[in-house]
Amino acid sequence: MPAPSIIITSEFSGSVVAKGATDDLSAQLLKHAGFKQIDDWHGRRHRLPTTMPLADQVAIATHAAEMLRAARYDVDLPPSLDTARMSPPIPVLGPYAAGAELLQITDRIRAAEDGADLQRAVDHLLHPKHGVLERAREALEAAGQQIYDLDDEAYNLADRFDIAAEFLSAAQSELISSEDELLHIGTASDSRTEARTRSSALSDQRGAALATSPAAAKTKVSSAPGSETAPPNTAVHPSRVPGPRR
Repeated sequence: MPAPSIIITSEFSGSVVAKGATDDLSAQLLKHAGFKQIDDWHGRRHRLPTTMPLADQVAIATHAAEMLRAARYDVDLPPSLDTARMSPPIPVLGPYAAGAELLQITDRIRAAEDGADLQRAVDHLLHPKHGVLERAREALEAAGQQIYDLDDEAYNLADRFDIAAEFLSAAQSELISSEDELLHIGTASDSRTEARTRSSALSDQRGAALATSPAAAKTKVSSAPGSETAPPNTAVHPSRVPGPRR
């Protein structure tokens, strides 16, 4: 009996979920990798917490897939959770951990295979409460307030930080409703391509059905009345043009 197929995906909430581990061995391997087992009316599944850093989620998902495959399980792991299929390794940025996290999100965006995968990656930027834009806006706003609290004469500098925070707020407003559009990325073009292909095929079929072979055309010409008796240099009389009425 073949081993069950296990699917590891990233959900809209930001957590990573493994489904299909219905036997004890696969469940044990997932728990050993770092997944938490959940048994409820939805059935058995394994999840990583949403609060876990993205780098840790990717590392755990990749390690879990490696162990499961070594145990002869069929594992479906998207490129965004597979360190071997992601972009080149992210450079160590020292104390700039947030920048490293953002580079990983960028890699997930570049590795997206469809609109849904892209939406899940972009959600880390646009989530209204926990997204990168919202956190950056809060940080800029806090920096402006702190500048003013420390030195009320530096209000010009504080205002510049506040203005930058407002720019990010405007960017959020512009992009926050893009979720549905991202989910449908590529589907419309696929439909148009398929429609054009069908239309082209029908046109070719009509052309083939209506086309006359060269032999048939030659026969038709030779059998036309007067085709052999018509003089070669028959004069062509100009058409009459009615004169002006009197």
